[in-house]
Amino acid sequence: MSLKDYFEEVKGVGILSTADDKGEVDAAIYATPHVIDEKTIAFIMRDRLSHHNVSKNPKACYLFIENSQGYVGKRLFLSKIREEKNSEQLYSMRRRKYKSDSSEDLFLVYFTIEEELPLICKDDLC
Repeated sequence: MSLKDYFEEVKGVGILSTADDKGEVDAAIYATPHVIDEKTIAFIMRDRLSHHNVSKNPKACYLFIENSQGYVGKRLFLSKIREEKNSEQLYSMRRRKYKSDSSEDLFLVYFTIEEELPLICKDDLC
């Protein structure tokens, strides 16, 4: 199953983990990513701690836990490649339609997937 199909079909909870340039870590609940292609995903971010962290340190990890029996899901190890602020592309990708609130900046942050692993490894390879 492609990554795009996976995130469209499988329900679950996502957690984005980031760290700033000093190594101070953060984890936040995030919706499923927007899959651009099999090696590129994007998240819509508000100007909060996660966005601040990836502005200082481009590395992040997205953990996705499926709503299923046991511990099933994915770990995506990410590197930020670029971002757009308040772009038309960002607004066209929003899954939920909100009342327009131009007072808060939004960022469409693109990441390369450096590595994809299962949530729980069943062998010594990960």
